[in-house]
Amino acid sequence: MARVRYFAAAAERAGTADEVRDEPTLGALRAALVQERPALGAILARCAVLVDGSRVDDDAALGADVVVDVLPPFAGG
Repeated sequence: MARVRYFAAAAERAGTADEVRDEPTLGALRAALVQERPALGAILARCAVLVDGSRVDDDAALGADVVVDVLPPFAGG
């Protein structure tokens, strides 16, 4: 199972800072999140989504003990 961590606005829209999910691929996880949490779905396409610290394609498998970070765009300087 994958541990999903949400940061900043993504955490606010998800309603949690982290959770454990069992979707088999990153694409399946994205689809489930959009369906279950429309508020998060509204920004998810603009978020950086990292699996164990790396950007991967939606067909990437989410095995046991992976960490998925959902990072919304940040303003900064």
